[in-house]
Amino acid sequence: QVQLVESGGGLVRPGGSLRLSCAASGRRFNSYTMGWFRQAPGKEREFVAAITWGGGRIHYADSVKGRFTISRDNTKNTMYLQMNSLQPGDTSEYYCAANRWGEPEAPLVEYSIWGPGTQVTVSS
Repeated sequence: QVQLVESGGGLVRPGGSLRLSCAASGRRFNSYTMGWFRQAPGKEREFVAAITWGGGRIHYADSVKGRFTISRDNTKNTMYLQMNSLQPGDTSEYYCAANRWGEPEAPLVEYSIWGPGTQVTVSS
């Protein structure tokens, strides 16, 4: 089983960019589909993007398509989320999560391992 820690959050102006990282410790990182989720105050946690264990399949939420890019480096046990053209509506706590051998379209409930989150604030 892996443990996850996110980093890279912060305050950015509208139109700016950030890159989030999710570092995994433990074994078998390359057997997990990895996902990014976000949760704004008073709202439910929502899917952002997911990438399968080998990186061969990727799935994005419609709200981030064309702006966000998910990737992973299994040699470094790390997943990334490059976020461009950020908008105030992207302000949320961002979480990475792991789902062993999962499909990239799998719902949130199928992710069994979660990181503590990193805050992203988009504001002028």
